[in-house]
Amino acid sequence: MDTKRRVRVALDAMGGDYAPGDIVEGAVRGAEKTGAEVILVGQSDVVQAELAKYDTADLPLRCVHADEVVTEYENPGLAVRRKQDASINVAARLVRSGEADCLLSAGPTGAVVISTIQNLGLIEGVERPVMGGAIFDTAPNTIVFDLGVNVDCKPYHLLTFAAIGTAYCKKLLGIARPTVGLLNIGAEESKGNQLTKETHALLKASSLNFIGNIEGNQMMSGRANVLVCDAFVGNILFKLVESLGLFHDSAGGDEEGDLAGGIVWGLSGIVRKLHGASRAPHVALKIGHAKQVVEVDLVNAVKAELTATLKGIKR
Repeated sequence: MDTKRRVRVALDAMGGDYAPGDIVEGAVRGAEKTGAEVILVGQSDVVQAELAKYDTADLPLRCVHADEVVTEYENPGLAVRRKQDASINVAARLVRSGEADCLLSAGPTGAVVISTIQNLGLIEGVERPVMGGAIFDTAPNTIVFDLGVNVDCKPYHLLTFAAIGTAYCKKLLGIARPTVGLLNIGAEESKGNQLTKETHALLKASSLNFIGNIEGNQMMSGRANVLVCDAFVGNILFKLVESLGLFHDSAGGDEEGDLAGGIVWGLSGIVRKLHGASRAPHVALKIGHAKQVVEVDLVNAVKAELTATLKGIKR
């Protein structure tokens, strides 16, 4: 991107448990602290009423109107298609048209994923978007994919998750040759179900730095920088780690945090899903993270890694 201009962040002002109040406050804080231009997308009268509570005269903030909102109580696929003027759809179209460099939303995950697939499309070679990141407090250089999008996967999907995770480690963690491990019930190549056995063969034949199966008792050892699994396993793991207090939490006062936490990977654009219960400090922090991710040209890094990994691979 042109480093001489501001990064433009499209923020879904209507998404989240504490929208629009905390979302707007977070936008004000984020714009003030990072210098990024924040485009608040939502019902103009509601958003403007919230903005009126702050002194925003010298801040790079603006509003784009959206008539409708997708709620967590709706079928996300139907709602996204029927409500073309919903805030998440309008924000996604801003990214598609080049008016924004990235999108942030604390709205329902299903709606965010479906809207951004429809409006932005997937990177060539990617069949499923994926979410992942560092979740182990004691192993911040170990990331897990998939943490919550794809419950039913094919081996090819897990291969693309591994390639995306490798790009993540190279670009955001500074690891030159990340190790990749397949989360499994045993270290032996023959262990696991049909999915893990077939995925093992694909990973072994790829150009990735695959080190084999990783058992549950090795997840936090640091042996693997990228742990690959389907979201059925990944989401259970995520919630277990969170409940035990072992979670690598970037949502608090951590100014560094996990730059990639919440990114929906595999899209032809940068989309960050915020936690539904995000409050203003978290929103402001993630605006700063989004700015940094845009500046390192993450999408093109993922494209390059996928091209190298998928060369000669049949779907």
